[in-house]
Amino acid sequence: MFIKIKKNCGIQMEHNGLEKRRLVPVTSNFLLNLSQVAEISFYTIKERKTRFDLEGHEFELPLQTRVIHLQMTYLYATYKETINGNKGRLVERQYYKLYFSPENVDTYEELRSLIEEQVSNP
Repeated sequence: MFIKIKKNCGIQMEHNGLEKRRLVPVTSNFLLNLSQVAEISFYTIKERKTRFDLEGHEFELPLQTRVIHLQMTYLYATYKETINGNKGRLVERQYYKLYFSPENVDTYEELRSLIEEQVSNP
């Protein structure tokens, strides 16, 4: 099943393709295939966290920001054969973190309920 992430809904996103701790606003619609997601976490930020926008300006995430963290399956991973000059293999799975400001709770709840409808909990 696909879920649609809608543009201009106040959602900010972080993923592996960006520098660490960079957030970008979602400015175009895109679909995520839930069958390619291995793990999903829902949490609320309870302590101060600093992030950066695309221009490198620092900003602080508001407390009570809600996050949906989607960890993709191993098919969507990068592999490194050497780590700090040593032989070995590091597998870094792709992820998406969707950030919802405290005043954007309705969009968060809508997306979360769509995801949870796909969960079987016997």
